[in-house]
Amino acid sequence: MPAAASPLTAAYDRLGEAFPGLTVTERGPDEPMPAGAGWVGADGLAAGGAELDAFLAWDAAQVVRDYGRTARPDVVASFGLHRYAWPACLLFTVPWFLHRRVPRLPVTHVRYDRTAGRMAVRRPVSVACLPGDPAAALPGTVVVPDEEALRAAVRAAVAEHLEPVLAAFGPRMRRRGRALWGMATDEVVEGLWYVARLFGEREAERAVRELELLLPGATRPYAGAAGFRTLTAPDGTPLATRDRASCCMFYTVRPEDTCATCPRTCDGDRIAGLTAAAAA
Repeated sequence: MPAAASPLTAAYDRLGEAFPGLTVTERGPDEPMPAGAGWVGADGLAAGGAELDAFLAWDAAQVVRDYGRTARPDVVASFGLHRYAWPACLLFTVPWFLHRRVPRLPVTHVRYDRTAGRMAVRRPVSVACLPGDPAAALPGTVVVPDEEALRAAVRAAVAEHLEPVLAAFGPRMRRRGRALWGMATDEVVEGLWYVARLFGEREAERAVRELELLLPGATRPYAGAAGFRTLTAPDGTPLATRDRASCCMFYTVRPEDTCATCPRTCDGDRIAGLTAAAAA
């Protein structure tokens, strides 16, 4: 690997190819981070002031535009957190999943433009990798001894990034502690699970195994396990699902609609929905 290469570029490029709804660009230590219309800094959201107000105003307006009704302020805040945390978690989980590399990206290192599906990241504080990885020779790389140590690095890096963001959103969502980290658990799991399915069936199956090891259920501050289980369609086909650790509150806007992984959704409805989706 050339000395100037980023150990994350290949993973972010593959993410953008499989999921054009999110592109990630990297900025060097002396390059300015993008600003202007659409862009918000993760540190701005974590500050809990005007940038967070503007970010959530977009969510409030979107609910009115798409569903013809207003949402409670705590529901709007829940939607806003999901719309940031879901892509933000991919900054960590995709390089780990594809290349066994884990960046440390505090909130000062990430900016997001959700209207265009773009994230910009400053070169990470450090990148953890396994022995034998060509990236081990790069400056700022931390070599960890084994897969479990690398999983611990994933959990720590995501928590470092999300903790100040959760602290800012929490009071607006009327949630704290375990409830907030339950949402974080869901964003880690569902983001990578979704993207891995775009990578292909084998990668989707591998993602389930990897996420069960990453979040087995006793890894604070995360709340709950990856939560995967298998249902059976009427024709005997296995159907993968999971149980969310938290509720996204969408039912308060559309009571007739619940997420396929929502704890409120019974197995019969899950089987019907997953079977219909597979047929389509």
